[in-house]
Amino acid sequence: MKRNRVKLSKNKKIMQPFAQNALFPKNPTLAIYVNQFILWDTSLCIHINRYSTNQMIATFFKTISRLGDGWFWYAMLLTAFALQGTAAILPLVVTMLISATGLAVYKILKIKTVRPRPYQVHQVIVLGERPLDMFSFPSGHTLQAVLFTATLGSYFPMLLPVMLPFAILVAISRIVLGLHYPTDVLIGAAIGYALSLWVTDLHQFIAKSLVVLGM
Repeated sequence: MKRNRVKLSKNKKIMQPFAQNALFPKNPTLAIYVNQFILWDTSLCIHINRYSTNQMIATFFKTISRLGDGWFWYAMLLTAFALQGTAAILPLVVTMLISATGLAVYKILKIKTVRPRPYQVHQVIVLGERPLDMFSFPSGHTLQAVLFTATLGSYFPMLLPVMLPFAILVAISRIVLGLHYPTDVLIGAAIGYALSLWVTDLHQFIAKSLVVLGM
């Protein structure tokens, strides 16, 4: 596999793991701890990415990542509909609305943090898959994987034995392929799970709205 060695830009936004913004404390002592945490994050990212030098491992996780683009989750939605028919429509609508919210949160954070991807900053990182955009934080694949697993799984627990392992593999794949730091994945997972907690309230709101509209 060829190593993707991207020349570092003169732009400070690309030269650093995170742009200089509100995420960085001005307190010197706190800044030291933040820098140490970033070093740990980078070191773990490089260590996990080394597994991509194995062709079989790289191919496996590349396949997982591509399925995580949406194809696997579309298949789960169709499976849920096949299992319960029209009774699954409201749960599927709720899931898709929460997913859309997750996408919006993801887009906003990407723009605000402008964290470059690992392969853009560290020449030792092997790029194993094409990125969907140029920024790293948070991992949108992981966010949606956890969101779908938690939300759809709350309605259709019989799908959890399939979705849960796949969601974990998606998270790992993003680091192995050199596209994300571990913190990108962890925060993406946390956001996805937090959004999934809205499922009950949103379900009840839509159900009551349908009753009022006489549907």
